Amino acid sequence: MILPNKQDFAADQPDTEGAAAAAPLQPVPFRGGGFVARPRRIIAPLLFIVLIALWEIGSRTGVISPISLPAPSEAAGALADLVTTGMLWKHLSASLFRLSAGWTLGTLLGVTLGLAIGLSSTVRAGLAPLVAALFPIPKIALLPLFIVWFGIGEGSKVATILFGTFFPTVIATYAGVDNVDRNLIRMGQSFGLSWRSIVRKIIVPGALPSILSGFRISASIAIILLVAAEMIGAEFGIGAYILMAGALYAIDQLIAGVALLSVLGLTVAWLIGRTEKWLLAWRA
Repeated sequence: MILPNKQDFAADQPDTEGAAAAAPLQPVPFRGGGFVARPRRIIAPLLFIVLIALWEIGSRTGVISPISLPAPSEAAGALADLVTTGMLWKHLSASLFRLSAGWTLGTLLGVTLGLAIGLSSTVRAGLAPLVAALFPIPKIALLPLFIVWFGIGEGSKVATILFGTFFPTVIATYAGVDNVDRNLIRMGQSFGLSWRSIVRKIIVPGALPSILSGFRISASIAIILLVAAEMIGAEFGIGAYILMAGALYAIDQLIAGVALLSVLGLTVAWLIGRTEKWLLAWRA
């Protein structure tokens, strides 16, 4: 029997290397996006325009009762009346002062106490149960008590917003401190960093995502409490305007007031979003 040599065996095999070299190279799609959200800025405005158009058409054709829900054009007319009479700035400035004062003080105190609870076992043992006990209380139920303490003026309204934004900020802050990777803290200790440096360079940046998420929640709560507080004993403010419109059954003015609240909420959310992008640019 004659056995085939290596040269004959190699001659019988297809030239795969040459064929692979001759074939055109196909690009491989990048699969490392990490579920990063891609901006689709046109979708939200289009959806908003479609909903407003359907609402307007439904009101003009009688499908939607103009008594119970006026057309968006009528609400826009009521908003234009606010602008021409100069009442828009009076209501808006009063609400912005109460919202900014209450939310700013509440978040500053909340972040301070949240860091203290997250960093000190003694403070956590004493104040964490107290925060957990007071957090579920509806803050608007305490408004009569705040009126007794601070009067019917701005103090009671600011205190209501402060109290409502304080607790979610505390919880979000010390939860963010608890979620910081402990290996990073041990690494800082092994390199001889001081306690203050570890807090400033490791713990606070690591807790920032949770703290900023708490800002979003507390801002929404602040707007809700703002409207509720302004409906009790306020002459000016978006909540007082909505209450007056409801009492007069002026639905177009009521919808205009709700639209103002929506714009206020979107503005606050946009500002917090820009702050997140600036403070958390290191995550990109």
